Amino acid sequence: MSGNSTRPLDIYWYLPTHGDGPYLATDERHRPATFGYLKEIAQAADRLGFKGVLLPTGTRCEDAWIVAAGLIPLTERLKFLVALRPGSGTPALFARHAATLDRISGGRVLLNVVTGADPADLAGDGNKLGHDERYAQTDEFLTIWRRILSGEPADFEGKYLSAHGTDISFPPVQQPYPPLWFGGSSEAGIEVAAKHTDVYLSWGEPVEQVKEKFDRVRARAAAQGRKIRFGLRINLIVRETEEEAWAAADRLISRVTDDVIAEAQHQFTKVSESVGQKRISALHQGRRDKLVIAPNLWAGLGLVRGGAGTALVGSAESVATRIREYQEIGVETVIASAYPHLEEAFNVAELLFPRLGLQGELPLKERGWDLEFGRGRGAGVRVAAS
Repeated sequence: MSGNSTRPLDIYWYLPTHGDGPYLATDERHRPATFGYLKEIAQAADRLGFKGVLLPTGTRCEDAWIVAAGLIPLTERLKFLVALRPGSGTPALFARHAATLDRISGGRVLLNVVTGADPADLAGDGNKLGHDERYAQTDEFLTIWRRILSGEPADFEGKYLSAHGTDISFPPVQQPYPPLWFGGSSEAGIEVAAKHTDVYLSWGEPVEQVKEKFDRVRARAAAQGRKIRFGLRINLIVRETEEEAWAAADRLISRVTDDVIAEAQHQFTKVSESVGQKRISALHQGRRDKLVIAPNLWAGLGLVRGGAGTALVGSAESVATRIREYQEIGVETVIASAYPHLEEAFNVAELLFPRLGLQGELPLKERGWDLEFGRGRGAGVRVAAS
């Protein structure tokens, strides 16, 4: 099964609730995750026509739920893909959180299920379960959570969780519940995705590897009488020319030392229990001379950044071509990021959106922009945010 490579994609952006800057793995010119900075990024993404933003989770991140609640009244169309960690609270509590946030946002909430992979991070939440046990717990959690928000009897007694006589007085706007998104490359993760979730996410591996994983998820979902949609989580480094883009990629990791790489790779390959993380690390093996792993696909971020460690690098035309290849295997949504996230939101929107058929999706007046002396942001043009 392939996708429609000419249909416009949904492009989401990323909120760096851990801070960002122009260089990886250094405090040089680091921007802390102040609420003001996150607001600037969210409002820019809203005005530029991004479909939504992903809010990550972890001990080094501001809380995704509270940040989303603060930013929702300051945006108009933007959807908020909020991290949901099954091991850090009860299904009933998170059902109420989800319904409330969905109601106050007018139906702009999505949930990204994060089972977790770092034992130390998980232990901080009191979760000491092993890898497969965590996914079994996630299965129970989502079974209860979905029942509560669907208005069904939630009576459930499992190995890890239970719920009895639980209901919800204020249902969510989106019925039966805000859509569930999920990324997990292990067999246990794929089983949970096929059974419960609406959108399955993959990090940016070469197209043939992503297709193989999508085919497995699709087959598992079909065996349960379900259909599932697919998304890609990747970084984008887009410039007017190939040379400019690759120079920007090199500059991003120019402060990264060999010691920092060694420490990060030890964490990713020896400590983390994430199968997806190990797949990303295997693409480059921590080596600077093996970072181009497919046409325009660069693994430089994965030297030191956990999670989405690859980027599509190149001119808008070449990056659009690569995205269309992912679209052919079923990708309907791209969740993108780039450093720093404020400026790069403009680069992606201005250079890449037109190549993907997204130009003019939101009229400029509706975006809240006032253009004078021309039609663009070039010389002689003054653009002011309202």
